[in-house]
Amino acid sequence: MATFLHRVGRWAFRRRRTVVLVWVAVLAAVFLGASSASEASEDSSSLPGIESQQAFDLINERFPGAEADGAEARIVFVAERGQQVTSAASRSAIGELVEAVADGPQVADAASPFDANAVSKDKSTAYATVTYKVASDDLTDASKTDLTKAVEQARDAGLTVEVGGSALETEAAQGVGEVLGVLVAAVVLLITFGSLAAAGLPLLTAILGVSISLAAITALSSAFGFSSTVGELAMMLGLAVGIDYSLFVVSRYREERAKGNQPQEAAALAVGTAGSAVVFAGLTVVIALLGLSVIGVPMLSKMGIGSAGAVMVGVLIALTAVPALLGFWPNAVLSRRDRKGGRCSGTKILGLVGRTRAAGTTTKAPRGVRWAQFVVRRPLPVLLLSVIGLGALAVPSLDLRMGMPGDEAKSTATTERRAYDALAEGFGPGFNGPLTVVVDVKKAKDPQAAVAAVSAELADTKGVVSVSPARFNEAKDAAVIAAVPSTAPTSQQTQDLVHTIRSERSAVESATGADFKVTGTTALNIDVGQKMQDALIPYLAVVVGLAFLLLALVFRSILVPLKAALGFLLSVGAALGAIVTVFQQGHGAGFFGVDETGPIMSTMPIFLVGIVFGLAMDYQVFLVSRIREAHIHGEGPGQAIVTGFRHSAQVVGAAALIMMAVFGGFMTGGESLVKMVGFGLASAVFFDAFVVRMAFVPAVLALLGKRAWWLPRWLDRLMPRVDVEGEALTQQVSAPRDLPADDPRASVTV
Repeated sequence: MATFLHRVGRWAFRRRRTVVLVWVAVLAAVFLGASSASEASEDSSSLPGIESQQAFDLINERFPGAEADGAEARIVFVAERGQQVTSAASRSAIGELVEAVADGPQVADAASPFDANAVSKDKSTAYATVTYKVASDDLTDASKTDLTKAVEQARDAGLTVEVGGSALETEAAQGVGEVLGVLVAAVVLLITFGSLAAAGLPLLTAILGVSISLAAITALSSAFGFSSTVGELAMMLGLAVGIDYSLFVVSRYREERAKGNQPQEAAALAVGTAGSAVVFAGLTVVIALLGLSVIGVPMLSKMGIGSAGAVMVGVLIALTAVPALLGFWPNAVLSRRDRKGGRCSGTKILGLVGRTRAAGTTTKAPRGVRWAQFVVRRPLPVLLLSVIGLGALAVPSLDLRMGMPGDEAKSTATTERRAYDALAEGFGPGFNGPLTVVVDVKKAKDPQAAVAAVSAELADTKGVVSVSPARFNEAKDAAVIAAVPSTAPTSQQTQDLVHTIRSERSAVESATGADFKVTGTTALNIDVGQKMQDALIPYLAVVVGLAFLLLALVFRSILVPLKAALGFLLSVGAALGAIVTVFQQGHGAGFFGVDETGPIMSTMPIFLVGIVFGLAMDYQVFLVSRIREAHIHGEGPGQAIVTGFRHSAQVVGAAALIMMAVFGGFMTGGESLVKMVGFGLASAVFFDAFVVRMAFVPAVLALLGKRAWWLPRWLDRLMPRVDVEGEALTQQVSAPRDLPADDPRASVTV
């Protein structure tokens, strides 16, 4: 692997104009495709294999022309304090609104609150339900404008009017996450490298990769059903890993220049060594993301595919575009001191450093080296503290409640949230999450009696406060009933109620011959949460198993991949605990811009596991490959750890800070899922990079000693050698000067 990538780096450096032109052509081609592509679709709610989806499909089949997922507007009227919505003036204003909306060409039905018994007991609140023939993303601007004008006219009459539902759903505010992440990354890179060119190169290549990825996703959105969320998450990951992968290659290039290698050979060596780590780190991320497809949720599969594509583009750019750009400006990425003092010659730079030390100037060891020496001396206390600390942070995850927060989680500045609160106050907390029960009476001898029996069973179920009259289809072989729970949609009691209703199905079917299924937004969220929970362990097993094999191949060890997996579990557990603490329990919610606490999104834990595992393996490969490289070259276990940290600790720390900035920046706006993912990934990167990789990993390696690199002989013979450390390169490429292994100049990183 290292030898092949060495040739790739040399070729890209020599053929730099060709490489750059190819990437520019690729960018132009995907932008051309994106410009002619149709608009990205909304996230698909299709979730095969769950009862709620089966019920939706049954409604669409038996009630043609009225899709189960058609847009709906619930217009809530609240009278002024001390007055009632049943007054003559209020009745007139409400009637005019319903009449104006009902004439819309896309409206299927508009029910007045006075005809549908939709007035609260104290007559302070009422609501009108407007259903549309099409889904919310298919509503025309004219239909939305008609609804908005009618609402404004009712408000002018003195009523408080709010609109819930999907028809006028408020678009999520766009934040400055991308800009903020890039700015912080620029500062971190500038501090790390001390060179504007060295700081700008990873940013430039990362932006190039993200631009190509987003344009490709847009161009393929119609063919593959990619939504806007797919593009946003791909941008988040592509920007983070794109900067990091280029950062590692540029850092290794500077290191090889400091050893005295000429620019072309330094670029080739950087791609052959750091590039090998980039390839395998990228593979682990891609495995984790593509593994989301095994869950069986189309939305997650598309997110995984789009993000995996962005990561692959980042890997290819780091291996080709970075050395090509280094070929145009081979000395610009060096620090100003090195360019001036060493006259851009690697040998002279090395000689300058040596003379400075020989003259009596004492150079303090880098923080990473001092920390590694501390851990090697005291591995057991460091290991215990890291495990106990992360374990304590993970404790709140035991209280994890999964769901899909709705309007109740939105800001009170939105009309949807105000409508939700008004309905909950006027009609009870369960009114915002009615259960839709579709009854299939095709096999029933007496359909009317069968539906009546189902309605009676629902009304007698503890936790149900009201049951609507049954609505039959034209063929009279199916009916829909709405049951309102007494508890809020996201409460545990409502979840128990859904399970209770479903448990009564067999008895009803035996007695009447009718079958029924429970659906609606509340039931759908419950089913999705259960599906995610059931899929988490199999998904974890598949991803961890494949990555274990990959890391065993890279490091030729059994214990090192096992340690990596255990460290990942610690970091992801702590990240989940942090998410529960903020988004569910509400501690520090205001500081992080969380408007309302509630259950954690059902897709969040499994998506977090997939992404964090890939990112955790990034740091594992970059850090431990340098430790193994030192070990292969003859250093003892403790010294190899120190040497590995000397070369990689600062760069890994900078990469982690950049990732945290990119992920954390996405909390400034966007969809709630993206905000939660941004917070979770930022915290997970912090725990994994600064606790697991900087404390847990070296402590375990120090305790294991040479046993860390143990591999059964039979397995060693079977496994191919990929040579991530570049051992073959060190044998092929002669050093510019012979230095003893313990000479400090042999490991100077400039």
